[in-house]
Amino acid sequence: MFNRKWEELGKGGYKFLIILKLGGSIITKKDYATPTLDNKNLARIAHEISESSYGKLIIVHGAGSFGHPFASKYGIGDEIKDDQDLWNKMLGFSITQHGVKELNGLVCEYLRIHGVLSVSIQPSSFMLTKNKRLYSASLDLIRKYLDLGFVPVIYGDVVLDLDESIKIAVLSGDQIVKYLAENLRPERVIMASDVDGIYNKNPKINPDAELLKVVTSNEQIELIKNNQTVDVTGGMSGKLTELLELANLGVESEIINANKFNIIKNALNGEKVTGTLIKKNI
Repeated sequence: MFNRKWEELGKGGYKFLIILKLGGSIITKKDYATPTLDNKNLARIAHEISESSYGKLIIVHGAGSFGHPFASKYGIGDEIKDDQDLWNKMLGFSITQHGVKELNGLVCEYLRIHGVLSVSIQPSSFMLTKNKRLYSASLDLIRKYLDLGFVPVIYGDVVLDLDESIKIAVLSGDQIVKYLAENLRPERVIMASDVDGIYNKNPKINPDAELLKVVTSNEQIELIKNNQTVDVTGGMSGKLTELLELANLGVESEIINANKFNIIKNALNGEKVTGTLIKKNI
């Protein structure tokens, strides 16, 4: 598995480090009202990861049906109205935290069964947001796990928020990916979703929609936003804006369709796959 030479770089970066984001829509039945794992997909993905070549790997996964229904039901991240509302939101926090932690345990178990030395990292134990944006997190333990040869597995979670009008918030896997990439400077980021990549129009309602192989500018993102190209986890334009910021720091990202057989394996191996590359405009 660890068949590529790696070396620690200056400023906290790692050569041959890849951050792989697994969307909640590909490892769970996201549209279900109750937590439901997509066992078949997760088993296949875990197998593909185990069969791939990488130097160092961090996996971040979404919450899917294990988190979104609860966070929405209890209005986590909404402004607190009164003491009773705070109590209800705290109850929802506990329920949501339990759900996403359960999903993380299952993801780690599937990876371990397939020979990947996974280790669970709980965001709510060391990450804080401010006005619902990731504000602080110590990455020392993650570095140590990487140095030893583990694959840290982090996930979308509910966390404490420093804004007194909110107090608790939802922290998405996308935000975590950006924070990790900014601070660890991986070789690249792979965003595994349930679509082939980014289109110039919404492919679900436009048969003539064309896949954008490369995105390099805010102008392209505005085009995508105006054409209402979305994915099931939220606005794609917002995610692209953050990925473009990473590209300007020298970290390229690619969006791929993890529902396609062996695409994760091939992407981890550095092979060219169908998808959209987000890179710096030179």
